[in-house]
Amino acid sequence: MNLEARLSQIEARLAALELASRTPSNPSEGAFWALDYLRQTARPGGEVVFAGHAEVASGTWGWQWGLPVGSLLSVPWAEVAPSLAALAHPLRLEILRAVLNGKSSSQDLQHLVEVGTTGQLYHHLKELQSGGWLKAGKRGSYTVPPERVIPLLVILSAAGGEALAAQVKE
Repeated sequence: MNLEARLSQIEARLAALELASRTPSNPSEGAFWALDYLRQTARPGGEVVFAGHAEVASGTWGWQWGLPVGSLLSVPWAEVAPSLAALAHPLRLEILRAVLNGKSSSQDLQHLVEVGTTGQLYHHLKELQSGGWLKAGKRGSYTVPPERVIPLLVILSAAGGEALAAQVKE
């Protein structure tokens, strides 16, 4: 990784830490309390922040991350393409959903209807591992790394938009 990319990553991590230190202890009421707070505290040019708290089969996870918009627009996005590409298959998304719901062994995952052959399953597992979305454990078990649980759910929420939100409300 070149010096510029490393510096960008360090700046992003510092921005996230600074943002975390400015988080309100008692947010105001209202549908846009987070956005209202961000408007008051964001750096010039704005910030993008995501956070979440999730209780899934592997545990309870909390995560918060933020980046200044200027930094986000200045770094090369091509570096994240492999991670996003790993998510760009319906079966891989189902595998991740199954793992988050407690089906962590390759035997459990093989029973997903859409999987097909064992070779196909391992191909998709390998792609998810390469993209950083899965970690292999003991005896053919898999987990979504804790630092990826909330980002995965954020990506799905953002990509699904209102259509996904409507299904959740049903």
